[in-house]
Amino acid sequence: MRTRRTVLASGVAGLTGCAALPAGRHTDDGADPDDHAADLDARIGFVGDLMLGRSVNERWTADGADPKAVWGSTRSRLQELDGVIGNLECCVSDRGTRWPDKVYYFRADPEFAVPALEAAGTGFVSLANNHVLDYGERALRDTTQHLADAGIAHAGAGTDRDAALEPAIFEAGGLTVAAFGLTDQSPEFSAGKSTPGTAFAPLDPFAPATRSLVGDVLDRAAEHDPDLVVASLHWGPNWETEPRGVHERLGRWLVERGVDVVHGHSAHVLQGVEVYRGSPIIYDAGDFVDDYVSYRDREGVFNKRSALFEVVVRDGDLAELVVEPTKIVDEAATLADDDVAEWVHETLVERSAPFGTEVHRRDGETVIPLGDA
Repeated sequence: MRTRRTVLASGVAGLTGCAALPAGRHTDDGADPDDHAADLDARIGFVGDLMLGRSVNERWTADGADPKAVWGSTRSRLQELDGVIGNLECCVSDRGTRWPDKVYYFRADPEFAVPALEAAGTGFVSLANNHVLDYGERALRDTTQHLADAGIAHAGAGTDRDAALEPAIFEAGGLTVAAFGLTDQSPEFSAGKSTPGTAFAPLDPFAPATRSLVGDVLDRAAEHDPDLVVASLHWGPNWETEPRGVHERLGRWLVERGVDVVHGHSAHVLQGVEVYRGSPIIYDAGDFVDDYVSYRDREGVFNKRSALFEVVVRDGDLAELVVEPTKIVDEAATLADDDVAEWVHETLVERSAPFGTEVHRRDGETVIPLGDA
């Protein structure tokens, strides 16, 4: 039997271990909400950083290159999903001026990046990160316009603070999804009351300003009666294999407030997964495609190894997280071979163990049960 989650302040109700609609909500024809829940099925893919600039851009804009090939052997798997969610770790523009005094600058040609994202079935990208303003306001505006023209939902940056905090609403399978992006990286990129930038905030649940900000975002999301609420967070330092305690507390607090999936990224390496009150907290999904140096000499890092995390919804409930191991080869995402797949599985087992997460093998797949079972 499903039970309804009590959601603090915002009134948003998610899927995990509860009815698929907020308490008191009815369908337009007066039918029981549980009848609607039975129709809610979806498989939504979550990936980490999508860095389509620099050498990736050069590789896939060369004469004769097919932009869709950036997804390599993962492409068919991506296209089987009802939508893909990732962190867009670059701007999409052929204009703009470099932000002063940065070390790394990531920009992707729209003629490559847009068809590539479309080919992956991208439903939503977060722009709340430390690279979306690498080429300034003009390139940011281009990025949001190109995504809008392609019908790709996005959040986490905008023309001002209000726009940056606005959650995106999109359809994935039978679900209405509300997703928002926040970051604690590059405060100089933070949007102001009338200036463009990112949805920056101290990602600490004890910070009063953050509590107020998140409450406002969730209130906005609730206005759309979403079936699934996603928080996409660019948090923490690079190359760390464990989340910081403050981010663990924030992830759990977000679930308590009604977020169904916490989607973390920034470290460039896989971190553990926690299942809290039936919801997945993916502390860091790693890098799905990039041209970064592979730190093979740093034990346990292996930033070219990552995964596609498939959230499975059945009959209106979060059911499981299916993990498809991946590897970056020649600036393309590829399905992992047996050795790398084994490494990804064992790494998730090890790094998720402190949270008491069950990580199983089923017919060769890595599966993490969700829900209240």
